[in-house]
Amino acid sequence: MAAKVTFDRDRCKGCELCVSACPKHIVSIDGVSTNRKGYHPATVLDMSQCTGCASCARMCPDSIITVERGI
Repeated sequence: MAAKVTFDRDRCKGCELCVSACPKHIVSIDGVSTNRKGYHPATVLDMSQCTGCASCARMCPDSIITVERGI
């Protein structure tokens, strides 16, 4: 089952809670770009490895992560 994870990059504070919550270890902080608030936002390194478990979204204190399953 394919899944798609999207982040509202401009609202992400780079707290890394989603990084530690991902069982596949595919969520990472983008160390290159910054968002409009000056934070390094979270990103998915390899979307093909995502199982759609939504652990990252449940952990996000600002609810900026959307997980779509069966894409």
